[in-house]
Amino acid sequence: MFAVCLIHLGFSQVEPTEGKQINIIYGGTFSKDEAKAPGASIFSKDERQVQFEHQGADLWCDYAIFYQKENRLKAVGNIRLQQGDSIQMTSGKMDYDGNTKLAKAWQSVILEQNPGMRLETDTLRFDRENQEAYYKDFGTVIDSLNTLTSQIGRYYMETKKYQFLDSVHIDNPEYVLDSKQLDYYTSSKNAYMYGPSTVTGETYKIYCERGFYDTKIESGYGIKNTRIDYNNRIIVGDSVYFNKAKEFASATNNIKITDTINKGILRAHYAEVFKAQDSVFATRRAVAVSLVEKDSLYMHGDTLMITGIPDKRIVRAFRNAKFYKTDLSGKADSIHIDQATGLTKLLAKKIPITTKEKDWPKFYPIIWNGENQMTGDTIHLLSNIETEKLDSLKVLKNAFIVSLDTVGKTGYNQAKGINLFGKFLENELKEVDLISNTEVVYWMYNDDQELIGINKTLCSKINITFANNDVEDLTFFTEPDGTIFTESNLEIELRILKGMVWRGEERILTKDDIFDDDDNNIELVVIRGIENPIDIDAEEAERSKNISDPVNQKIVKPVKKITSTKEQAEPNTTLKESNE
Repeated sequence: MFAVCLIHLGFSQVEPTEGKQINIIYGGTFSKDEAKAPGASIFSKDERQVQFEHQGADLWCDYAIFYQKENRLKAVGNIRLQQGDSIQMTSGKMDYDGNTKLAKAWQSVILEQNPGMRLETDTLRFDRENQEAYYKDFGTVIDSLNTLTSQIGRYYMETKKYQFLDSVHIDNPEYVLDSKQLDYYTSSKNAYMYGPSTVTGETYKIYCERGFYDTKIESGYGIKNTRIDYNNRIIVGDSVYFNKAKEFASATNNIKITDTINKGILRAHYAEVFKAQDSVFATRRAVAVSLVEKDSLYMHGDTLMITGIPDKRIVRAFRNAKFYKTDLSGKADSIHIDQATGLTKLLAKKIPITTKEKDWPKFYPIIWNGENQMTGDTIHLLSNIETEKLDSLKVLKNAFIVSLDTVGKTGYNQAKGINLFGKFLENELKEVDLISNTEVVYWMYNDDQELIGINKTLCSKINITFANNDVEDLTFFTEPDGTIFTESNLEIELRILKGMVWRGEERILTKDDIFDDDDNNIELVVIRGIENPIDIDAEEAERSKNISDPVNQKIVKPVKKITSTKEQAEPNTTLKESNE
């Protein structure tokens, strides 16, 4: 007791920095060594450890060198720094500065914050003034859900946020996450990824260079160079969202979805993928591309849906549906492709009651094979599922086949009937049969391409053969009634069969023709927050108030980053856009 009194008396003779003085709670054994620690007081434990107190924190150690004048100390052996009832740091050695409230700890450093956060590293700097801890020689963070490691890290205690740099790794029983830079909140278990990052789960793999991930429920999004390998599909887009529990993913802007089994590709500016149903929904300049006998088939509609397991996929295009391949193209209100049976259906739009009969043809589906235009209420194309080559064609009800007279270029070769049945050979239409109430108007020429006359015939069946997609021969069955007229003897209005409408201006000649002006002038959703880091503290606070439900199209209220006292950055994007 006498020694301790002398110590306090000696300390009282020095003017401490007001309000910042380190206080001795228990000094243990006192000594001095001016050679090794000039001006310092040395304390060693006896039956209990040496204890100091400084502005709400207590420090215990086995041995301490205390520089009272400088208001700093060096602690050695079984060190424990306790701040309040929630933060504790242990180490083998520590330097502590009472003026700056900065502690540097090394040798098996452990920092713990309740509830359930533990940081392990070799060297840690703890800034009590700003409530931050920092390491740069590798550290491990363990909480109730994840184990995180990185080469460099900073911990913000008030917000319970880690800022990890260089070789960041999260180990979770369900997945692993690797990133170049990552911010992590120990309370919400939310991770914000900057730079190349990969999340690998049992049934998925996500890559992005900017994104968010909720590690509790395995859900998140990427908004820069994002790719998700999901089931048997690869999803790429400007913004991609993923939710494991709902087995759901969606993407916005410049999307490419690759079917790794069927080698098909879907492009759009908005798409949704439902893993449980093995289905894809896409819109906004959506196009499905598949390989058919070394020739790509492009199919477009205002909406595309792909459903079914890989060997039984069904592809549907709705509203203003079109398709194109080099030798065949067409359009309809909707197109259905059943890959299991090889059947493609082109279906008509419902004709409004007030529509006049002469306007009906514009509602019918239409296909072009070479120069031949074919229309009807419904069109079926059947492919051989083994060779993927076109096999046969059906045009059901109001079947019409028309082509421009390629020699004189003033008339149209026409044939009509109730139904039409055609056969393909090597993807080229070779023969068609028109059945019931058939009529023909055909321009006939000799070998010198001189007009012989215009053949106008009625019968019950017509067979037409083709060569190089041009009519080669016509055969009439069952009491044909026909006449070959000279051009001057057949009135112009009689050269057109009833119901014939030439739709040559609609013909799809290239893969780009499947898109109209509305498709080509879509204004894309602005994906924000890519160039500059978002204010993640503000977003984290906002996220707790307003959670997005992407499947039901609920939008997260945008959060603005304060870039200065005078200006604000644009709000962050929400991944999901409303169908409306």
